Amino acid sequence: MEVIPAIDLKGGKCVRLYQGDYSRETIFSDDPLDVALRWQSMGARRLHLVDLDGAARGESGNLGVVERIVSEVNIPVQLGGGIRSLVAVERILGVGVDRVILGTGAVENQELVKMACREAKVNIIVGVDVRGGCVATHGWCKGTDIAAAEFVRQMMTLGVGRFIYTDVTRDGTLTEPNFDAIEEMVKLTECNVIAAGGISSVEHLQKLSCLGVEGAIVGRAIYTLPTIAPSTPRQLNF
Repeated sequence: MEVIPAIDLKGGKCVRLYQGDYSRETIFSDDPLDVALRWQSMGARRLHLVDLDGAARGESGNLGVVERIVSEVNIPVQLGGGIRSLVAVERILGVGVDRVILGTGAVENQELVKMACREAKVNIIVGVDVRGGCVATHGWCKGTDIAAAEFVRQMMTLGVGRFIYTDVTRDGTLTEPNFDAIEEMVKLTECNVIAAGGISSVEHLQKLSCLGVEGAIVGRAIYTLPTIAPSTPRQLNF
């Protein structure tokens, strides 16, 4: 199982939000590239980037920072946040991003998902951002009445082969992942599932690995907790 460090971008800085709340922001670095190189040096095999400005307004807000990171690191980078057109997908893949994450765009435009999967299926991930069992959109600021399980079934029929499951209420809380929901997600689909939200210990990572997820995205914990944030280079994968 891959342990994937998260770098959330807002205003060109590396930040973390609490439960996706844009008013509850902690800035961890003014230099996201330095952060990316640090996680690479500690054994990360992949980086998870989120353009928070893009997620909120529906168009890229930190692509220049993303390009710098992609050009300097030697590991694959996946990016989500505000990607809501095929042109945007092609542009992001064109700068060297390995995987594009569709969230709101997937909810609102199934034709986009179908076309993106047709052109670059292995490079497409759909984000299943869940609050109260239903999908959240627009940087988690808006709710829907779409059940997570039904949404995943719809996406699979369009050709999606990889999902990121995030429990919004756990994200940034350092509590624990929603193991029951993640287990249900893994059982629901034969596709690859990456888990996110609430991961705060090595034991959480071990349990997720046993559930059969492909990867685990870790954010606040690796920035703040000495028990999981390595002080010297080490292997971040299980």
